[in-house]
Amino acid sequence: METVLRAASMYLLLLVVLKIAGRRTLMEMTSFDLILLLIISEATQQALLGNDFSVTGASLTIITLVVVDILFGMLKARFPRLDMLIDGTALILVENGSLLPERARKAGISEEDILNSARSTAGLERLDQIKFAILEKNGKISIIPQR
Repeated sequence: METVLRAASMYLLLLVVLKIAGRRTLMEMTSFDLILLLIISEATQQALLGNDFSVTGASLTIITLVVVDILFGMLKARFPRLDMLIDGTALILVENGSLLPERARKAGISEEDILNSARSTAGLERLDQIKFAILEKNGKISIIPQR
């Protein structure tokens, strides 16, 4: 039972930590972010397994994490507010060529991030060429060009 409680609590802790870190963390990973992710994964592994390195303990941990993830998926489907709380919603950052600075600041996205996405996905070079730039729930920036 201890293994199940450890797994469920670590899942919830990581869910909260990644929510606080924001979508930008998932969108662009620097070498520092990669190192941090490796350290977090090692600490999580130790917290999940404790002193139990058996196949049974690891299997129970994995099954618990998958079940908790499935339950959260079901809860998010049933309760849209919970989905918004956990995953957020898409956020418009540029509207008709104008940066919405308060939204961009709150999301941790710079104008350069938006322009970088516009160049790489739509071949656009300036904000005035963008009708909408949308920060999606998965951390990617979608660009809709002006016509």
